[in-house]
Amino acid sequence: MIVFITGASSGFGAEMARTFVKHGHQVIIAARRLARLQDLARELGEAALAVQMDVTSKASIEDALAQLPQSWRQIDVLINNAGLALNTAPAHEVPLADWETMIATNCTGLVTITRALLPAMVARGSGTIINIGSVAGHYPYPGGNVYGATKAFVEQFTLNLRADLVGTGVRASNIAPGLCGGTEFSNVRFKGDDAAAAKVYEGTQPLTAQDIADTAYWIATLPPHVNINHIEMMPVCQGFSGFNIKRN
Repeated sequence: MIVFITGASSGFGAEMARTFVKHGHQVIIAARRLARLQDLARELGEAALAVQMDVTSKASIEDALAQLPQSWRQIDVLINNAGLALNTAPAHEVPLADWETMIATNCTGLVTITRALLPAMVARGSGTIINIGSVAGHYPYPGGNVYGATKAFVEQFTLNLRADLVGTGVRASNIAPGLCGGTEFSNVRFKGDDAAAAKVYEGTQPLTAQDIADTAYWIATLPPHVNINHIEMMPVCQGFSGFNIKRN
């Protein structure tokens, strides 16, 4: 099985690459940070192929796919992992550029790479697309604004893929994690403020990147007649808050 993972230079993506390689599969690891990818490729050996790619650039995606060796082109599993959150400020204070970056990465990039690889999967009558969403796509919270909206897009896009792909043999799944530590997610969101990022996980036992990797591997290796439409994951320390009510 050949697996293509975006955003593979760290966090979920790197752990998913390790998990698939450990179980004997080939993995194309794609991300912007080539040095990180090359380090991971050296760790994983010949079963991994590092490809520099920026999902926010259609030209970068096209170039990366065009450069794949012929023996790596029959991609069985696409994991759309590249994504990010920026800022926790209320909507009227967030810079528009942060919103644009999240939309370009979490939505436009995801659909562009999906559209590039999907026709070949349909033609072969097999393939799996795993999108990494978030509980933020289903439950609103203050400061979630466009990040939550992009993950709601991921959830609905995945379900609509299923509607279109009935009978093709191609599967589509959305993994929606909650609080997850041990990645760069919060460091990116707080723009390098490591103290603020660490505070998010203080006193908790969050999900780990390995938890997400194990889930993605389980989905990808189920019998071909089984499709997981949506799977939502939270650590037991996380729950649901009440509505936000302002009182005079």
